[in-house]
Amino acid sequence: MSITALQSTKKALRRSMAKTLRDLTQSEVQSQSEAIVAKVVALPAFKHAKTISCYLSMPTAEVQTGALVANILADSGKKLFVPSLTSKEGQMDFVRLYDKEDLRTLPAGLWGIPEPTAEWKSEKRQSASKPHLREGNRIRPLHHLLAGVAFDSSLSRLGHGKGYYDHFISSYVDAAKRPRPLLVALSLQQQMVEAGQVPMTDHDEKVDVIATPKDIITRENLVIE
Repeated sequence: MSITALQSTKKALRRSMAKTLRDLTQSEVQSQSEAIVAKVVALPAFKHAKTISCYLSMPTAEVQTGALVANILADSGKKLFVPSLTSKEGQMDFVRLYDKEDLRTLPAGLWGIPEPTAEWKSEKRQSASKPHLREGNRIRPLHHLLAGVAFDSSLSRLGHGKGYYDHFISSYVDAAKRPRPLLVALSLQQQMVEAGQVPMTDHDEKVDVIATPKDIITRENLVIE
């Protein structure tokens, strides 16, 4: 398939999925989100993780992450990083969110998503891109809980078309020869399509795990630190 045809297929799937998700009631989204959160917090990868990034959810049309974020913030053994699109280059970084008060006071940004400020208590927020994520001489693994538009059982992910996650992962790994983050996608049941139906380019990152209300789909031979 040519790049042009592939991009056209992606756009068509985004349009179709947007209509499907608009038809979901908020109670359906919330019910599915609760089931997904229960599965995620039971994962050994989540229990053992010290450094986790998690998206702050839109009010509708995607898995709600409020309970997950609260769980991470309540655990003194974990650090939480959330997406930030405030860089001048329009690229995504992940910055530290410190506690419930920090979360409560975030201003609403694009699509009603809370947007982290540049500072918290007069200090610049920590960035996941910086080398502070070390434990002795060892770089801590960064586990991503991420959203998307559509997913399939081959662990392909269709994003919103901006390439934020793919670019961040590439630069995060290349900048300091760090291990690739574990990518755990959160998917409503309606966002799952048949294997091979999510078009992928060479630059698109597959995820390692997909958590749905019914299943945990995991990459074959996945080793989780």
